[in-house]
Amino acid sequence: MTVRAFFEAAKVEGVQSPYDTIHLKILYPAQIPDSQLEKSIQIEPANPQKAPFPVVIFFNGYNCDAQQYQWLAVKLAERGLVVVLFNWIAKNLPGVISLTPGVNFEKMKPTIYRTAPTASALPALLVKLKQLQNQGVLAGMLDLQRIILGGHSAGGMVSIQNADPRFFPEVAASFTYGASSRGLSMMGYEPGTILPLPDSLPLLLMGGTRDGFMVNSSEPYGVSSGDATTPVIRTFQEAIAGGRNDSYLVILEGANHFSIVDQPDFTIVRPYLDLKATQPQENLRLLMSEIIGLFIDTHVRHQAEASQELEQLLTVANSLIKSSERK
Repeated sequence: MTVRAFFEAAKVEGVQSPYDTIHLKILYPAQIPDSQLEKSIQIEPANPQKAPFPVVIFFNGYNCDAQQYQWLAVKLAERGLVVVLFNWIAKNLPGVISLTPGVNFEKMKPTIYRTAPTASALPALLVKLKQLQNQGVLAGMLDLQRIILGGHSAGGMVSIQNADPRFFPEVAASFTYGASSRGLSMMGYEPGTILPLPDSLPLLLMGGTRDGFMVNSSEPYGVSSGDATTPVIRTFQEAIAGGRNDSYLVILEGANHFSIVDQPDFTIVRPYLDLKATQPQENLRLLMSEIIGLFIDTHVRHQAEASQELEQLLTVANSLIKSSERK
């Protein structure tokens, strides 16, 4: 399926200029025009074959440019999804201007957490999607009651914390790579705390056995030494009860923190904190996209054949999958 994209911008209420603007790239299934006149139009029309399209909103990791996740967005758009990538440069961390997925640290405090959303960017993105449903190339083709939140690293934390129908009833599922629900000591949490998640929608947690950021980021969580997979595994075990058979944990063998990233920008992220991947990154990304796509097809689009494919993919021996669980 042909994939095309266009750009948009959204304002975030309550944020001081010039840090109040999010820049979006929206990828969608397109059809190649037939006539010469149609071919002269700058933006190709959407392919209505699989409309209305569920929408994936992807939250990047800190200082990871949205373009670095385009490989995944293209794979998902080829399956008939609309995917929103975005860049937001803001003062999200104290005293630091960075690319941010939009974490509201005030709402992360123990006395507030789970009573309000922790996603600063999400409300503005949802407003923009409603505008796109009313005008432009995707008008009338979006399924705004089937929105999937996905993310990497801190963006992954945002995606799984805010897949909560109490705050965002249009969200249908969430997925993440290289993230956990650990509570920061500076927020007032006891060392090693795993924060509860909404636990009301399908959830896919993925991690890698070579995730150096998990190993080397233990101190902010009050833990002296870290492990590449323990925070993700504990999140699956402790943050959700499950019981619906639609929550998954997948640990990828040989994958590091940036296996989901196409070309990390090592001028702004610290490569020495990560471990070297021991499997080809291209193979790992291909597997990730297949797992994510089948997860969405199974639990958002409710395709029976996808459910069987996902089950087979996760249960048949695969050198790239160390372990998988479901509850």
